[in-house]
Amino acid sequence: MKTGLVVDGDYVYEEEKHLTVLKTSLFFANDGFTVYDCKGQLVFRVDSYGPDPRDKAEVVLMDAHGRCLLTVRKKRPSLHHRWEGFLGERTEGQKPIFSVKRSSIIGRCGMTVEVFNNPGLEYQIEGNFGQRSCTIFNAAKESVAEIKRKVDASTNVVLGKDVFLLSLKPGFDGAFAMGLVLVLDQISGGDYVENDEAEMIPTTED
Repeated sequence: MKTGLVVDGDYVYEEEKHLTVLKTSLFFANDGFTVYDCKGQLVFRVDSYGPDPRDKAEVVLMDAHGRCLLTVRKKRPSLHHRWEGFLGERTEGQKPIFSVKRSSIIGRCGMTVEVFNNPGLEYQIEGNFGQRSCTIFNAAKESVAEIKRKVDASTNVVLGKDVFLLSLKPGFDGAFAMGLVLVLDQISGGDYVENDEAEMIPTTED
């Protein structure tokens, strides 16, 4: 059984998988993405959805052929910046398959991901997406995916924040993980200033 399956079994890999995520515009936050595997093959894409925050309440993740895999949508009204994920291209009245919201655990603020079609399945996201440094943990606090800066193998130089790695542990749904990246990008672009001091998880000082 593919325990990490949420969106599409085609993107649940038996071995650890490293995907390169590339922002498709450098002019605005939240413009779009293309995602490639280690062989340079296109895996996912997200078309540009514009710089205007009012236009970005809904984002669609597509496969390499333009098939809609997942729609992420900001729930309105929402006190906790809750986002919901829907299979395929969302239709009116469709029920979400997961939700993402801010959470506070032992004085630390992160994101909680609840999966509806698998009761009890929950994930935590910790880190700083603005700096491209996040980890997704399962309920057992095991890392299932990581977002990190990409290093050019030939020059050993850390690339800019518009290119980063999405590393998937075996058995974790890559389409689901990319959906979470879209939510983090929306939250980061809408509510956070992306600089060295902007932490997605502020720590409390005693």
